[in-house]
Amino acid sequence: MSTISKRLVWAGALSLVAGTAAAQDVTWRVPTSVPEGSPFYVNFLERFADNVELLTDGAVEVQPFGAGILVPALQVYDGVRDGIVEAGHSTPSYLVNQNPINAIFSGFPGGMGPESYATWIYEGGGKEKLQDIRDADGFKSLVVGIGSSEIMAHSNTPIRTAEDLKGLKYRTSGPWAEVMRDYFGAVPTVVPPGEIYTLLERKGVDAIEWGPPSGNLPEGFHEAAPYIITPGVHQPTFLWEVVLKQETWDALDDALKPKIEAAAELTTLQSLLNFYDLDMKAMETFRSSSAEVIELDSAFAEELSAAGLDWITKTAAAQKEDGKAQMSDILDDYLAYKDRWAAQSSYLIRNTK
Repeated sequence: MSTISKRLVWAGALSLVAGTAAAQDVTWRVPTSVPEGSPFYVNFLERFADNVELLTDGAVEVQPFGAGILVPALQVYDGVRDGIVEAGHSTPSYLVNQNPINAIFSGFPGGMGPESYATWIYEGGGKEKLQDIRDADGFKSLVVGIGSSEIMAHSNTPIRTAEDLKGLKYRTSGPWAEVMRDYFGAVPTVVPPGEIYTLLERKGVDAIEWGPPSGNLPEGFHEAAPYIITPGVHQPTFLWEVVLKQETWDALDDALKPKIEAAAELTTLQSLLNFYDLDMKAMETFRSSSAEVIELDSAFAEELSAAGLDWITKTAAAQKEDGKAQMSDILDDYLAYKDRWAAQSSYLIRNTK
């Protein structure tokens, strides 16, 4: 039995033997950075809410709210810090400009893909390292989603070489925005998720990136721009979390805490599998649409990955020189795990062409 399965069985057993101890009723209002109904909202936050209700026997209620209803889309962490809401749902990608250490957990070009990354998070100490970072803000972190690889761009212009990126007005965020600007001369811009389609359709930007195929399909980006650029080298995987103040977490009945932790792990597993399944169907739709799917050649993809690794390594080194060694220490552990996975995972069967 896998470690996650054992934890879920244990949490289920707790719900039977500790029902009275966990009778406390708790309600968390949880805003997210995406509009209500989007795949991230449904697959991560609503799924987490359902799993929490199930595993706590209704003792904890998670109330999801779409972007902008309780707090602005890109200020979810601030809303929790300021006590506006009990918890918030967002991604470390939106914190990279405030503290580049978040880039390690955002997914970055040259970083791990979903298999190795999820394993590092849950079995290699990654989740604990993310918690160490959140401790500085007094937050409790619950990882509630690890995603499949993204679409690199829906674009109004074809992208096949580094030359095509020069001057490209590109809606993006996180580490990729830094790499695009500093290494390839693109012009990145960040806008809330709910504004991306209009920006692309009206050619306010040349290209956008948002999510994996199944996240992009319902947004209709393939109808707004004629080119779809793959693979998702810019974002091999990604992570979303629910954060709450540590004092809010500490106030919970001790019998509830492992059940909520288990609900978060279950959400991560279920949502990743759901992305894999829906992504295949979305790619079939994209390939049969009027949009052209451009697959980058391996040399260009490797160039983009190398730039991402160079950026994050130099950023971590600069942080260390400034007396902040945490990013460098975590990155060293991350890259060592990545190398170990690459060296030892050839036994795995992967169904690719």
